Amino acid sequence: MHYTNLSELSLLEIPKISDPDGRGNLSVIEKELLPFEIKRVYYLYDVPSDSNRGGHAHKELQQFLIALSGSFDVVLDNGKERRTITLNRPNKGLLIPSGVWRELENFSAGSVCLSLVSAVFDEADYIREYSDFKSFISAQ
Repeated sequence: MHYTNLSELSLLEIPKISDPDGRGNLSVIEKELLPFEIKRVYYLYDVPSDSNRGGHAHKELQQFLIALSGSFDVVLDNGKERRTITLNRPNKGLLIPSGVWRELENFSAGSVCLSLVSAVFDEADYIREYSDFKSFISAQ
């Protein structure tokens, strides 16, 4: 059986360029930052604080999440353990490998979640039922 070690997942620093005149910051994601070519970009916003997003895993797709504004929690599950990581800085992102169940919750007011992913949308890559996820990782 293959399990992603959740303790090895951590926030990646996105390079930040601070303006010396105090006009704000600029962050840049170059191709070297991520272990995949970005094939799709989408973002979540206006998510009510009591709502959850995600609730699935991917067979192949990798995902990089950034809280562009506000904050939210990402609950990761490898089939054996769960870990929650809070995203709340626009210059830090979370790389989620394939084969990891994810749920997004506790959205603050005005939060925006940017998602950079390694593939175009393919419903066949999604595992939407947790029991199917458990079967998938057991077969790996």
